[in-house]
Amino acid sequence: MKAVLGLEDGTYVTGEGFGVEGECSGELVFSTQMTGYMEALTDPSYNGQILIFTFPTIGNYGVDRINFQHPRVWALGCVAREICAVPASKPSIAEYFEQNGLLGISGVDTRMLTIKTRVLGTLRATLVTGDDNGDYAVESARKIPPISDKDLIPAVSCKEPYHIEGSGKKIAVIDLGIKKNIVISLRKRNADVFVFPYNVRSDQIESVRPDALFISNGPGDPVHATDAIRCVQEMAGTLPIYGICMGNQIGGLALGGETYKMKFGHRGTNQPVRYKDGSIYITTQNHGFAVAADTLPEGCSLLYSNVNDGTLEGFEDKDLDITCVQFHPEAHGGPRDTEIPFFDSMFRRLD
Repeated sequence: MKAVLGLEDGTYVTGEGFGVEGECSGELVFSTQMTGYMEALTDPSYNGQILIFTFPTIGNYGVDRINFQHPRVWALGCVAREICAVPASKPSIAEYFEQNGLLGISGVDTRMLTIKTRVLGTLRATLVTGDDNGDYAVESARKIPPISDKDLIPAVSCKEPYHIEGSGKKIAVIDLGIKKNIVISLRKRNADVFVFPYNVRSDQIESVRPDALFISNGPGDPVHATDAIRCVQEMAGTLPIYGICMGNQIGGLALGGETYKMKFGHRGTNQPVRYKDGSIYITTQNHGFAVAADTLPEGCSLLYSNVNDGTLEGFEDKDLDITCVQFHPEAHGGPRDTEIPFFDSMFRRLD
């Protein structure tokens, strides 16, 4: 099947399409992970984005549904140098894409696309499968609005509150696109989990009398999460508050800090961060926005920073009992990494 990927800067590449015929347009981003391709594709934080995998071959172990982070794929499209035709288990990624109406392109120079993204920053792109008209794909990419203009959160959040019963601490979660592994990490510690949609009010959260409030990951620009920001502002100081990924950005905005769009973001399972004591952790990340550390108010202290570029990867406010991290401790890509330090510390403080 013919396929073409067109970028707003006028570049286009042709390759072999997989999945079904169609087209999609969004922000083109890359992930440096070597495994976990289905975990990435099903991560709701990729809503609105076309995902490049920098590792040369994906799909070698087939489609492992047990590790999906959501029942469906949220990335708009998949870009790969090569997809494995004979995986260790079935279905193959090509078969899964075809069965589920998804779009992908292979046989393209992902190294060139990644370098271009690192130099120019994230670009708008259009992926067309079933055709190879590069001029059309470029013009289509130029017409779509920037990702900051889109509110991508309502589509990935739950529609109604739900309860996952446990015998431990009550954790109220604001779902901005929560990954399955976050819920698993909470449930492994016997948490009694109450999940609320993105537009929940603070009085609804207070009605379940939680021991802590948790803000999840999510797609797009965090400034659109106005209800979650308001809940943190209204509840800060009344109970412990924790956040992961977009939850970190929501915490910063609620305290009066500022966020900004990164040049090309951090995505992958091999992102190094430095803890305040100097120790280094290898983390899983997926974000294109960050908190400007110098805009956080007095009382906030830096917990983690990115080793590669020095960006803020976590902060705390001990007086208000707010603790947030930008990376994903629940992903334990190494295989445990920061899950134990983050979640065990969280529940020890709640005891």
